[in-house]
Amino acid sequence: MSTPHVPSRLPQVGTTIFSVMSQLAQTHGAINLSQGFPDFAPPPLMLSRVAHHMATGSNQYAMMHGAPSLRVAIAEKVARLYGANYDVEREITVTAGATEAIFCAIAACVRPGDEVIVFAPVYDAYIPAILLNGGTPILAKLAAPDYRPNFSELRQLLTPRTRMMIINSPHNPTGSVWSAGDMAQLAVLLADTDAVVVSDEVYEHVVFDAATHVSVMHFPALRERSFVVSSFGKTYHITGWKIAYCLAPESLMAELRKTHQFVVFSVSHPMQLAIADFMRDAPEFADDLASFYQQKRDHLRAELADSRFRLLPCAGTYFQLVDYSAISEMTDLEFAHWLTKEHGVASIPISVFSPQGSDLRLVRLCFAKDSETLANAGARLRKI
Repeated sequence: MSTPHVPSRLPQVGTTIFSVMSQLAQTHGAINLSQGFPDFAPPPLMLSRVAHHMATGSNQYAMMHGAPSLRVAIAEKVARLYGANYDVEREITVTAGATEAIFCAIAACVRPGDEVIVFAPVYDAYIPAILLNGGTPILAKLAAPDYRPNFSELRQLLTPRTRMMIINSPHNPTGSVWSAGDMAQLAVLLADTDAVVVSDEVYEHVVFDAATHVSVMHFPALRERSFVVSSFGKTYHITGWKIAYCLAPESLMAELRKTHQFVVFSVSHPMQLAIADFMRDAPEFADDLASFYQQKRDHLRAELADSRFRLLPCAGTYFQLVDYSAISEMTDLEFAHWLTKEHGVASIPISVFSPQGSDLRLVRLCFAKDSETLANAGARLRKI
């Protein structure tokens, strides 16, 4: 007997570039500035609280929509930061990472034939989720070097089939940040439509140069049509825990939960309780995150100041785009492989975030690394 042939639902999708580049870095002993994860430990207090909750018996399923203490902590946080009041029982769900929250929001809303507007360069998880649910991705282009939203183009892209728009600010991979003016224009643009918004705000605490994060939650007209997604992994250096949350009005959240309960049902119970404890006992940790990562950003930029790389603006996230056109005419994928193998620094080529391709000579570097790692990477890059 032979294995049945099952046509792929994602025939163009292979192994993610993040896995490819991290494996390449390991093979060649390169400094890994490709995959977006910190190389420093989470807060010790949080780790001790995980052990506490495991030892005291919180090892069975958490509630499907999240541990009560964590949902309360989330509600208090968003009320303090954004003046937004979400019902703890009906409008907050803890998810297995931000990617799960985004997938479930798409699955809850998108039907075959629906259009979903995304901004390119686009985080690689969005389009496969749209396709798997029968939707059609519609690309709105963000142009280098500032990667600002073009509202004239957006107006032309909206149709009666537009079911959803996915926005991401601070933006991975470009580091751009939406302003209050951008959000106000978006609210006006969508006012007479039935489009819902997925607002990916996982880097909400990583905004630089004394700026503050502008959320859709600041705008009632956007909040009432939005799923807002954030991530504890990005905030507390615990990306491997895969714990995030989603906020939405009750009617939207009810639909998301129908999907969530059959995708993962619930998320690690003792870890949820530990995060809730830490949010209560050390709220200043998240408040100080922007200055912490700005030091990292400024360190990497200083390391590269005398290099042949040209630095693009970076207003948020922990990623820096660099232009290597003064060094090579290679495509960005070729250059990323060459940089890893020949010079021992792994990066991510920007074209992987652009479904229509890109002829820009840009790669992304992650600066969520300790000072020694950044210094060593800088020394290698300056020699090129």
